[in-house]
Amino acid sequence: MTQTLDATFGALADPTRRAIVARLAKGAATVNELAEPFRISLPAVSKHLKVLERAGLITRGRDAQRRPCRLEAGPLKEVAAFAERYRRHWEESFDRLDEYLAIMKRKPGKASPKKRSHRNQ
Repeated sequence: MTQTLDATFGALADPTRRAIVARLAKGAATVNELAEPFRISLPAVSKHLKVLERAGLITRGRDAQRRPCRLEAGPLKEVAAFAERYRRHWEESFDRLDEYLAIMKRKPGKASPKKRSHRNQ
């Protein structure tokens, strides 16, 4: 699982590849279709696709003359499972912060101590 996560996070570290994954979440697309919104060459898009393919995030099929790319959700599911393990930690931290802020709102207003300037020291 660690190797899969490393490959997935590595592939998703690039904003162009994340945009390609987001596009493929809507359905299969050809290299030309995937390249349309970017100001990069087709070979550059192909390199991004190879990284995504090596990470197992996409597959390329064959449909007559077309080679549509499709999203493979397996690695993304592993990323979601990884992140889920930390969700409870963050929820508890935010709950403690909410409690602290509620206490601070109830306390009578005390002016925060003013910082002394270097001249007064």
